[in-house]
Amino acid sequence: MIDKVLIEKLNASIQEALRVIAANKLRTFLTALGIIFGVGAVITMLAIGKGAEKEILAQLELIGVNNIVITPIKDVEEDDNGGEEEGAEGKETTTRFSKGLDLLDAQSILSTIPSVKTVSPEIVMDNYMIQNGRQQSMKLIGVQDNFFKISDIDIEKGKNFSRLQQDNALPVCIIGKNVENKLFTGQNPLGKSIKVGNVWLKIVGVIEEKLISTEAQDNLGIRDLNRDVYIPVKTFLVRFKDRKIISDAPMPEGNIMIFGGGDQGPKKRIPRGNYHQIDKLTVQVQESSFLQPTADVIGRMLKRKHNDVADFEITIPIQLLKQQQKTKQIFNIVLSIIAGISLLIGGIGIMNIMLASVLERTKEIGIMRAIGATKQDVVMQFLSESVLISLGGGLIGVILGIVASMLLEKISGIETVLTINSIILSFFVATSVGLIFGIFPARAAANKKPIEAIRSE
Repeated sequence: MIDKVLIEKLNASIQEALRVIAANKLRTFLTALGIIFGVGAVITMLAIGKGAEKEILAQLELIGVNNIVITPIKDVEEDDNGGEEEGAEGKETTTRFSKGLDLLDAQSILSTIPSVKTVSPEIVMDNYMIQNGRQQSMKLIGVQDNFFKISDIDIEKGKNFSRLQQDNALPVCIIGKNVENKLFTGQNPLGKSIKVGNVWLKIVGVIEEKLISTEAQDNLGIRDLNRDVYIPVKTFLVRFKDRKIISDAPMPEGNIMIFGGGDQGPKKRIPRGNYHQIDKLTVQVQESSFLQPTADVIGRMLKRKHNDVADFEITIPIQLLKQQQKTKQIFNIVLSIIAGISLLIGGIGIMNIMLASVLERTKEIGIMRAIGATKQDVVMQFLSESVLISLGGGLIGVILGIVASMLLEKISGIETVLTINSIILSFFVATSVGLIFGIFPARAAANKKPIEAIRSE
């Protein structure tokens, strides 16, 4: 019986609150603006945060969790004393020569360092391919069969390179999804051949499509894998180009020249071009805790093998991603605080309007108390109004947040992810704001003495 009476009172309070809100539409809307913008901002910030988290996870899948990346430095600038040895008269100098990053380095790292699980060298060349009279620019990538596993790439059609194909430098290739779509529309490319440069390559596989954002390509140096053609490393070196092989052709002008030292002043170096056999070496370690120690050991080993010439760069992509993630989290926290301030201002606006409403309706409150309404009834009446204003503002704010998130992704390219949890949280926050900031005006109304309230004008 008590529950039924309470429900009837609550229903009457809501009906009266709706009547008051309908009678003051403009004032109610202006009061709810703070809630609208606050909730919209919260949803947008949560969507941006989820989008950033999704992008970070996608980038982690591309680079691998336990990977170390070694890239060559093509032009090494030496300081005044770097690689210089003084002769008897202090005038003669000698120069240290580096063999560059090569497959022997990859083999040494794998066989020498216990924490290393596997290594994956890459050689990259800009080239063109021809199929059915159509020519298209592309990147030719020399890899080993473990490249696809380290890079979390599945072979959608066909098979990975076999040991026989790799050891015998056979002219085979695995193509990206975009290459298949452009050159073999509606056809099965497996078993067919494409001409890359002057070499015919038989297609043995097609990789799955990998969606890589422009930001990931710029920040992490990741190529658009869908446009590449992959061949075994030995096939690349035998049938295309091996930069370690010295030919009888004249050395190109500016290939390498080192002079100076002694009385001639600081030693200078003219760039010798790209003398590295491979363009990238990915080292996968056993556990994440081994990343930094392994990178340090690799750095010392390579410098010793390269005759103390630091013509390589070692990076740990996961550390870069963690720093990037931390920066984005700080940014999102700041924006969320700003959104929270908007909600706070909206709550203060509700409390202000409700206090004004109490003053305007003092006589009405007195009449309610005089005919039998309790303090609880008055509190319920004014709390119903403040909660309804907050919920209405929250509903509009949710719509605003969804629209803003979609427009932001479309206009700026920032990925946003909307979730049910963020919408539920926004409704909860909006309801809480109306409830919390409506308590004080409701209590103020309930505490008015009936006789004094009736006498007020």
